[in-house]
Amino acid sequence: MSHFPLKALAIGAAAASLSLPAQAATEVRWWHAMGGELGEILEGITDDFNASQDDYRVRPSYRGNYTETMTGAIAAFRANEQPHIVQVFEVGTGTMMAAEGATYPIYQLMEDHGRAFDREAFLPAVVGYYTDTDGNMLSFPFNSSTPIMYYNRDVFEAAGLDPDTPPQTWEEIAEFSAQIREADAARCGFTTSWPSWVMLENLSAMHDSPLGTLENGFAGFETELTFNNALVARHWDNLKAWEDEGIFRWGGPGPGDDAAPMFYAGDCAIFFGSSAARAGVMANTDFAVGYGMLPYYSDVEGAPQNSIIGGATLWTLRGHSDEEYEAVAAFFEYLSSAEVQADWHQRTGYLPITQAAWDLSEEQGFYAENPGTDISIEQMTLNEPTENSKGLRFGNFVQIRDIISEEMEAVMSGSKDGEQAADEAVRRGNALLRDFEAANQ
Repeated sequence: MSHFPLKALAIGAAAASLSLPAQAATEVRWWHAMGGELGEILEGITDDFNASQDDYRVRPSYRGNYTETMTGAIAAFRANEQPHIVQVFEVGTGTMMAAEGATYPIYQLMEDHGRAFDREAFLPAVVGYYTDTDGNMLSFPFNSSTPIMYYNRDVFEAAGLDPDTPPQTWEEIAEFSAQIREADAARCGFTTSWPSWVMLENLSAMHDSPLGTLENGFAGFETELTFNNALVARHWDNLKAWEDEGIFRWGGPGPGDDAAPMFYAGDCAIFFGSSAARAGVMANTDFAVGYGMLPYYSDVEGAPQNSIIGGATLWTLRGHSDEEYEAVAAFFEYLSSAEVQADWHQRTGYLPITQAAWDLSEEQGFYAENPGTDISIEQMTLNEPTENSKGLRFGNFVQIRDIISEEMEAVMSGSKDGEQAADEAVRRGNALLRDFEAANQ
């Protein structure tokens, strides 16, 4: 038996392939910040898109947390190695808007490539955060969330509390938590993730209290932080007092990584976290979970107002070919379909970003079968947003949020009171706002 030389076989195969027209799919690189359950769901959506057609392939790549992903993409852009799409959290919006030459606004991208994109189809609470002064959407609102209350229904029952009636005010949070402790139903009443987002940014929005001047930064780079007020000082002091009483447990600065595990383990009966923490809550708890709105102080006029958006959007970066941008536009059109958005919303707890996704979820009976899953939308749309409650757009806010967390931790450690910490956070934050203003004039 004679053997055909392997080298000749390889040459023959190469020659044969050269004679065929190239059919390689156009590839798009997507850098994202979602690990765990959310990352798995995201990968599944991408796989479904890739399987739905033969022309394009989206390659998602986990790049660490939101801050790491954004800073990594900026560094990659400077080295001309940027991805096509990068997921940026809402507090990075001001920074991305200032980097005009680096981004390809989504309204322009979709128009240039003839893809369907109707800003009127998106929920107003989502649209307002990511548009320019002319109302044009700059990035794709892939995962929008707001913080809500999760609570352990089993613990509530054990403490003699009605599991169908979550606390509505901060006064009730303290009362319920004390009763839970006295009944020995759990070791602590409540904990929180993302302390700046929950216990300052949304606290202020729910009480129609400003974070800064010029519509919380929406109206210009000259904005100044002004949240060192009586409401914030009072609340931070209360958190410290409640911690000393054993009612509250500090989950740590930044993302507050210790908070969710304390809830999962049943140590804390109430957990304040993103509506998108639902996927993790469902995967890591073996007790019945209840949902409620963020609490408010009953003696503050105008409260509760509405909560503000969190999560992230997908920004398109400049520096790629027209064929690749055609692929990006096709992917965004796929992501905005009612079916994809409804599935993403139902599985994760992120808001349904379009009215069609909300309607489809309702038609499918999702809200009826899963009571409480519409809390996020109800809370976001409690009232027409004001200048104080439509969100925030401060430059350098990634770093400012770190400062806020540091100052809150100083209150928790007892080295400062609420007023001192809020004053210092504003002073340090305003220095960074002036740096941002000077760099972008």
